[in-house]
Amino acid sequence: MKLIGLTGGVGMGKSTSASLLRDRGLPLIDTDEIARQIVEPGQPALAEIRATFGDTVIDASGRLKRDALARIVFASESRRKDLEGITHPRIRERWERQVATWRAEGRGAGVVVIPLLYETRCEASFDHVVCIACSPHSQHQRLLRRGWSAEECTRRREAQWPIDRKMAAAQFVIWTEGDLHVHGAQWDRVLRHLGLLIG
Repeated sequence: MKLIGLTGGVGMGKSTSASLLRDRGLPLIDTDEIARQIVEPGQPALAEIRATFGDTVIDASGRLKRDALARIVFASESRRKDLEGITHPRIRERWERQVATWRAEGRGAGVVVIPLLYETRCEASFDHVVCIACSPHSQHQRLLRRGWSAEECTRRREAQWPIDRKMAAAQFVIWTEGDLHVHGAQWDRVLRHLGLLIG
């Protein structure tokens, strides 16, 4: 099985890439989705987050207040490391379990979306890494459209490797400045190169 790691900067188009790959029939798991699942009420990670960060990050219904937690962890590297220590091992265990299932099913390929792929040192798990990227200006505009302040945008970017470092480390780069057709066409070229798309 050819295992592809998909990474890139925040706001650079990873979710769009994931959708395009699913449309092309590739099995895919997104670690952002796993990250949301493991902090649902009743999950051990949520209890550990509450014990570590306090009741202010939990709402009246017992659910995680993501914005409140984000304000804490993106303002302090040590607090971000505290959160990563709780979530990253659980996230990795889940995507590795999914990959094992794909292998057992005899799948020819699979994709794992990991924003912090290089930061968490899991590139050796993949046959190929694809980096999703755009210009800093486009990234900033996209993040502002999420309702983030300029300061928050900067903090989120600084919590990851610089995009040029990720691009240099990856085997392939998808540049997302163009429209959806251009985005998809780049993926088609990569998939053909890997023998995963015919025609």
